[in-house]
Amino acid sequence: MPKIIYVTGGARSGKSSFALQIAETYTNRVFLATAEPFDDEMEKRIARHREERKGKFLTLEEPVYLERILQNLPEGSGVVLLDCLTVWAGNLMHHFGTTSEIDRRIDTFLDQLSRVFCDMVIVSNEVGMGIVPENAMARRFRDIAGIINQKVASTADEAYFLCSGMPLKLK
Repeated sequence: MPKIIYVTGGARSGKSSFALQIAETYTNRVFLATAEPFDDEMEKRIARHREERKGKFLTLEEPVYLERILQNLPEGSGVVLLDCLTVWAGNLMHHFGTTSEIDRRIDTFLDQLSRVFCDMVIVSNEVGMGIVPENAMARRFRDIAGIINQKVASTADEAYFLCSGMPLKLK
């Protein structure tokens, strides 16, 4: 039975490095990247991360329709490292204006997640521990990300919270 490992924490908490360490214990690794290069800084960041994974992972990039990648994983994939759900939440807001369509995309992803044939390591930012954002769009993002995090964490077999590079096992 495939295992889902959920890894969360704040920005620069060490969650991606921890997730990479877990995924690197597998063979036939797939990295599912959600980032879109909206500006030069992001293009450079994405290129740097691609180079860091070169030869260790097959990298697949999908900013919105994660279920399409999960439905069509290469045969024999041992693990998928999905990084990250928070960026995906922002992409959903960018591409879809309505809450109903965003909810539908989340449900479609969760449905496909339950059908994946290999283990998954899923990274997401914990965004609910700070101050209440001052504007409606930021509050909406925080709420969407929080809902995604809760739903994925509840389905996970293991969950970790990273703080200052230190993992705390939640379940």
